[in-house]
Amino acid sequence: MDLSGIISISGMPGLYKVVAQSKNGVIVESLTEKKRFPAYATNKISSLEDISMFTTGDDKPISEILKAIFDKEKGGKCIDNKADDKTVAAYFSEVLPDYDKDRVYVSNMRKLFVWYNLLQETGNLKQKENNAETEGDKKVKSTDDKPKKTVTKTAVKDTSKPAKTKTPTLKAAGVRKTGTA
Repeated sequence: MDLSGIISISGMPGLYKVVAQSKNGVIVESLTEKKRFPAYATNKISSLEDISMFTTGDDKPISEILKAIFDKEKGGKCIDNKADDKTVAAYFSEVLPDYDKDRVYVSNMRKLFVWYNLLQETGNLKQKENNAETEGDKKVKSTDDKPKKTVTKTAVKDTSKPAKTKTPTLKAAGVRKTGTA
């Protein structure tokens, strides 16, 4: 999943998209309400690209988990975050079977499901485009049987010197030097 530019701000509900940078922080736009406001450097801001969940092996990025939910639900909504704890844990273990049961809490699972449903409602669940595939497509499209015309340009150097202009020296009015410091 492509989660670039989508952030979570601690203490504020929902997800936000980074619109621009300001002097003291960033300008963000709410995904649901489309309202813009500044998020200052004192706020705890987390990019969804940087968040991962504990597994028994290496940590799993949240983008891969969201993709697994997307594939399981075929692009539809996932389980409601207000379901009971056993249902939430069972659904999460279907999506990510090797999660660390000691360090991943039900509250973390609920937050992930809220984020998934929010991203799904707003249409921000986008697949990442592989650079290798797009480059391969470009190479196939760019090969033509026709010879290409090349245009050569010669650089012309301007050898004439610009006319020198004399700038007048300005004297400071009203300043006296007395000789004592």
